[in-house]
Amino acid sequence: MQITGNHQMTRIVSHNDESVREGYIRNGGKEVKLFTSALKACQCNNRIVMVQRKHLDDFLRGRIIGRLECGRTQLEVSEELGIAQSVISRLWQRFQDDGNVSRCYSTGRPRVTTPNEDRYLAVTAKRNRWSTASDLSRQLSSATGTTVSRQTVYRRLGHIGLYARRPVRCVKLTATHCRLRLAWSRKYALWTPQQWSCVMFSDESRFSLQSDSRRTFIWRAPGTRYHQENTIERHGYGGAGWLVWGGIILGSRTDLHVQSVTMTGHIYRDVILEQHVRLFRGAMGAEFLFMDDNARPHRANIVDECLQSEDITRMD
Repeated sequence: MQITGNHQMTRIVSHNDESVREGYIRNGGKEVKLFTSALKACQCNNRIVMVQRKHLDDFLRGRIIGRLECGRTQLEVSEELGIAQSVISRLWQRFQDDGNVSRCYSTGRPRVTTPNEDRYLAVTAKRNRWSTASDLSRQLSSATGTTVSRQTVYRRLGHIGLYARRPVRCVKLTATHCRLRLAWSRKYALWTPQQWSCVMFSDESRFSLQSDSRRTFIWRAPGTRYHQENTIERHGYGGAGWLVWGGIILGSRTDLHVQSVTMTGHIYRDVILEQHVRLFRGAMGAEFLFMDDNARPHRANIVDECLQSEDITRMD
């Protein structure tokens, strides 16, 4: 008789095999002691009953009780039906206590919060999206007297689609900004790739040497990442940092310019325009257009004078 395992075949030796002691198996020439569950799996007539953990139906429960009432022992019923003796023992004890063998269905642990308290958590989280789960739990306890864990707060808010996410960091746009950007997009919406190939886009970014972990979370629903209430205004970096400028054009780009000081109108004219932009204007001719990010140093009078003297057209 053999049992097929995940990795190997093992021969269970019957009790009348004198070469192996009772309760042991031979595996590769060695004797290995069987677990109790494996011994119970060995049935009479040289067959194995594979026992799976599952609920017993009412018909099988009745068969077990009928055999026990007929005088069969729990061990005999266990070996015959292939059910653990502990299960049969609990079933028989329950039958003797209340005469019922049907499975009792329960609804699980009762909810700690009421529907009104769930709505209170949702309204509080939406009013103050920066509140943590611990803050919401303390507010609920002070308002209603119900104490819940952080995980319960997560589950209640998750049921209505609110999850803890990092807010989007962006520059706050006014209504004027939005109107002007929309007008610009409509103006150049029909441009061809040939026309865009003459435009140089430039921008500079300042990188702070101080870390920003961004470990602050807010409560928001999926699909609302860029809603105004879910964004945080990006402020100027504090402390030491480096400023990096670069320009791109279809099929080409400028070298990166890195400096540790603040960009001014004089630096922008002497370094950016004279050393980078002017070279592309000379190579591409009069069709060349220059696009900056409208920062304050880019609109200085000395910058405008330099663009006019070099015959560089700025894109509106």
